[in-house]
Amino acid sequence: MDLFIILAICLSCLILLFLWNGSNTKGKLPPGPTPLPIVGNILQLNSKNISKSISMLAKDYGPVFTVYFGMKPTVVLHGYEAIKEALIDHGEEFSGRGSFPVIDRITQGLGVIFSNGERWKQTRRFSVMVLRNMGMGKKTVEDQIQEEALCLVAALKKTNASPCDPTFLLGSVPCNVISAVIFQNRFDYSDKKFQTLIKYFNENFENVSTPWIQLYNAFPFLRVLPGSHNVIFKNYALQINFILEKVKEHQESLDISNPRDFIDYFLIQMEKEKHNKQSEFTMDNLVATIWDMFSAGTETTSTTLRYGLLLLLKHPEISAKVQEEIDQVVGKNRRPCMQDRSRMPYTDAVVHEIQRYINLVPTNLPHAVTQDTRFREYFIPKGTTILTHLSSVLYDDKEFPNPEKFDPGHFLDESGNFKKSDYFMAFSAGKRACAGEGLARMELFLILTTILQNFTLKPLVDPKDIDTTPVHRGLGSVPPFYELCFIPV
Repeated sequence: MDLFIILAICLSCLILLFLWNGSNTKGKLPPGPTPLPIVGNILQLNSKNISKSISMLAKDYGPVFTVYFGMKPTVVLHGYEAIKEALIDHGEEFSGRGSFPVIDRITQGLGVIFSNGERWKQTRRFSVMVLRNMGMGKKTVEDQIQEEALCLVAALKKTNASPCDPTFLLGSVPCNVISAVIFQNRFDYSDKKFQTLIKYFNENFENVSTPWIQLYNAFPFLRVLPGSHNVIFKNYALQINFILEKVKEHQESLDISNPRDFIDYFLIQMEKEKHNKQSEFTMDNLVATIWDMFSAGTETTSTTLRYGLLLLLKHPEISAKVQEEIDQVVGKNRRPCMQDRSRMPYTDAVVHEIQRYINLVPTNLPHAVTQDTRFREYFIPKGTTILTHLSSVLYDDKEFPNPEKFDPGHFLDESGNFKKSDYFMAFSAGKRACAGEGLARMELFLILTTILQNFTLKPLVDPKDIDTTPVHRGLGSVPPFYELCFIPV
């Protein structure tokens, strides 16, 4: 009985605190659905499709509103105008990284994606500088992608046009490209460590997009329970061991006058700042940054490729038109290159439409305001989490008529020329836009064109029976499992 009384008092205090907090911020934060004590608006949101719930709420509350994931308020920005105004026009104020507890627990605020403040600024600035300047040693980034694409072609030919799951092979190309940046070496596709590494990336992206993780992020105390968060933690620990092995190898062979790759550049910077107690160039930050680059550089691109092939299987007429353009511009006897893109408007439009349609990260990674901020007629306190609903931009029906339809025409003008769109925010926008956007754009164009230059995609079922609905739509949109045949042309 005493324990029951104590629990009742504690719960009452929590409820009172929540109600006081709600009344204290009322009139400052944008309006939104009335939250319940403790659980907030969780019961009003579809955990299997938060993005759809956000769209429904926007109809009632407009482009700027507040929802509570548990006891924490999140300001939602819906539609191009609101998102552009925040991320671009007020980029500095909205450049913070919001809380994402399942990842925060493993990165501890380190790295380039989930860090904040001076650590984020220094790490991002350094990372972008190295990525731009190092040029893969003696090879350009484009050369590296082209060579990996040819390795992919060789591996696909070994399938002998038999049904295969493309997941691992499509992940191998971007993983090896980023490996060359970080480690200055690539892995053979038969390497067991390499296969395991990609398996962990796939598992993490799928798990982080499940409804359970939506719940975990609202109530982090759920970490004491069994669940998919434990798979993410286990995979992260194993990936870190792999990264530490590579860092140790680099430390033993480091030549300060001749840096070979990202790790060398970072180790040299650590040495330069070893007497600076406030330095952000530490071993822990190096490891977290490598994990960020590996994760972002591998999984997002490989998932886009996997989803892209599924859409091309569903729409063979589009695949055939791309192949026709490849034949006209590139032919059969040379590798596709980035110079070809300007002469291949239809292929360029298809790549953009794949990214728009799959809506890979529907609600973006969480942002946060870095200071008390006046936004439109509202006041947003420093540190408040900001959810930028990218779906509302990529599926804007005025910019992209009939947005639910996969149609490359969304990026073509009346004359068949490629048409740019400010609404194409597949890489987000502003100061927190994807640092690897240029690399990802090159990979998507070169890999897809190389595949279609060498193979016709054959589905195992009638195209009209192919279901492209994501199996999970949380942080990311995870495509359904499928197999296909790569028929040499």
